[in-house]
Amino acid sequence: MITKEQILNILNYPTKTKTEIVGGKRVTVNVYDEESHYNRLAMISHFLHNTDLLKGEEREIAIEFMRDHMTTIHPEGEKENTGMACENAVQYSIFQELFDVPFPSPKNPKFTFIDLFAGIGGIRIPFGELEGKCVFSSEWDKAAQITYTSNFGEIPFGDITKINADFIPHHDILLAGFPCQAFSIMGKMKGFDDTRGTMFFEVARILDYHHPKAILLENVKQLVSHDGGKTFKIILETLATLGYHVKWKVLNALDFGLPQKRERVIIVGFLDESAVNNFSFDFEKQPYSLESILEPEENIERSLIASDEIQAKRQRRVQGKKVFYPSIWHENKSGNISVLPYACALRTGASYNYLLVNGYRRPSSRELLRLQGFPDNYNIVVSHSEIRRQTGNSVAVPMIRAVASKIIQLI
Repeated sequence: MITKEQILNILNYPTKTKTEIVGGKRVTVNVYDEESHYNRLAMISHFLHNTDLLKGEEREIAIEFMRDHMTTIHPEGEKENTGMACENAVQYSIFQELFDVPFPSPKNPKFTFIDLFAGIGGIRIPFGELEGKCVFSSEWDKAAQITYTSNFGEIPFGDITKINADFIPHHDILLAGFPCQAFSIMGKMKGFDDTRGTMFFEVARILDYHHPKAILLENVKQLVSHDGGKTFKIILETLATLGYHVKWKVLNALDFGLPQKRERVIIVGFLDESAVNNFSFDFEKQPYSLESILEPEENIERSLIASDEIQAKRQRRVQGKKVFYPSIWHENKSGNISVLPYACALRTGASYNYLLVNGYRRPSSRELLRLQGFPDNYNIVVSHSEIRRQTGNSVAVPMIRAVASKIIQLI
């Protein structure tokens, strides 16, 4: 059996480089080629989880990669036996560690989906709960890849810009929490071409090829007003050009039972116009409790406790304010301190001390995951600093769960 440690270790794949001439100058660029150990393992893991979906050629490539991988790890094995084991890898449980995970694929799925810009799988979890099967995932961040693999048993493919649309299996729903980059030619043109150079274009080109029944896209709320609303207008026009009828709304995690003020725009689209007409963003607000996500104080690592100087500074700045417990003390950019019964939005680039539980310590890794609604059986396999970054980039799982349940009823 290939152990989980062997699988996760190889995910720390080396970055290859090459030189190219760009604008008359020689530059060094990173390369993640198809022959890298990482992409080979991604192919193997997707093969194992989707043996009934891969084309014949893709199946043979995956088995060949598996043989090479097995031979590297167990060079003493006989070639014939290794080949037979790889042909029947699922039955022989060679990669069983990829199946012994907290969130395995359903055995009898009701629908299929793909998970683009997957992060640590916050959008995936609710669709898996609804008995959906993920047939393709993509995420470029190395640490996020490790977290994702440990929890779902699938090694996400890397840079989506290097993956052809026809390589991706057919699917019923496309999910994407795509990054929003500035549209350099915004306002000069309209339509599909205006999305080139942005990550939304990767979503558009896959939709253009596969035309899944439904889509769910997630982004920061600022996307709606970016460049005076022109960016969002072009995204909606592009989706319409591709045949999708859409609705969108800015939702707040506070309304879905999480003690975190996190506002995100959710775009839902269907090829069937009657489906979108029957879709509604009306949800009953759920109560939240900060106390319910906090760990017992005896479980908190000393490294999470702020220095005496920072604690004293916070105490001075809340003088005259109503202080209560439990609470999260939030410091904004101007240095003002707010004492709140919830966290402000988790951010990847913020100071370590911008959110302090009860004014004296930082949230733990488990608490950060709980603030996003991740179940407690979600594996933590990276450092606290990585969890902090990953949760800051992730989604409010209960928010996605509420939207997902309505989508599934309409496809």
